[in-house]
Amino acid sequence: MPYLESIQVFVRVVELGSITSGGRDLRLTPAVASKRIKELETRLGTRLLNRTTRKLVPTEAGRLFYEHARSVVSALNDAEASLAGFEGRPRGTIRVTAPLGVGRRVIAPLVPRFCDLFPEVDVRLRLSDRRVDLFEDELDLAFVLGTPQNSALTLRKIADCPRLLCAAPEYLARQGTPLVPQDLLDQGHNCLLLRYPRSPEYFWVLETPQGPQKLEVSGRYDADEGDVLLNWALDGRGIVMKPLFEVARHLDSGALVPVLEQTPPLPAVFGCLYPHRKLQDPKIQRFIDFMQRHCRAALETF
Repeated sequence: MPYLESIQVFVRVVELGSITSGGRDLRLTPAVASKRIKELETRLGTRLLNRTTRKLVPTEAGRLFYEHARSVVSALNDAEASLAGFEGRPRGTIRVTAPLGVGRRVIAPLVPRFCDLFPEVDVRLRLSDRRVDLFEDELDLAFVLGTPQNSALTLRKIADCPRLLCAAPEYLARQGTPLVPQDLLDQGHNCLLLRYPRSPEYFWVLETPQGPQKLEVSGRYDADEGDVLLNWALDGRGIVMKPLFEVARHLDSGALVPVLEQTPPLPAVFGCLYPHRKLQDPKIQRFIDFMQRHCRAALETF
């Protein structure tokens, strides 16, 4: 068992780039995780990891061992899943990611309720507005807002989420209120954009009577976290595009007001993205079914 655990630790350390992160993901202290790596290197008689100024990287031998070890861990997870299905008792760990806004407001409150129903299932929730790779990041599923293009993955649609442009009243009093989409460009509005490396959102698409209109908007600053953009908008710094459920309470209070209501942004699809084979795992199937049912109900409360 220690040898198998050492392999699991090594795989997660390589994937996450540090002993602390790899150990934490497996609920081990950094000291225990480090010990497992040393035991594995001793058993194999070779160094597997090198430390750079920023993170741990595998040696040549480590990269070779990782490719095989990753398959072993994946096969073990599949074996455990098949046994759980045979026994009719979901168990094991589910690794999930979601965007920050919907993750905090919708997904996170539902996770403990799911775990109460299935006490042998652990859920590891990772929140990020950056685009993730389910295969590279060893995730079981991802909640998404948008229209994913990866044909190797299955999308379970949960709901269509209306989006809108909004800003604080003081910003509009200072900069003027755009009346048509082109005003966003001609009046030099500060558009608050969600951007990160390889981000697809360098433009906004609005619905108009003539069809979708693509606008290459710009702003003085952007961020890779949606809640930062929301706080900037509340502070009167610019116009932000948001799903309605994220800003509903601010619209009700008057802290934000809608902009260009007659030409709103295209709605976003909110759904759950996963490799098709994951549905063979009963814990994944139960989790997706649970979230699809309860997320839709939660969104209706906003």
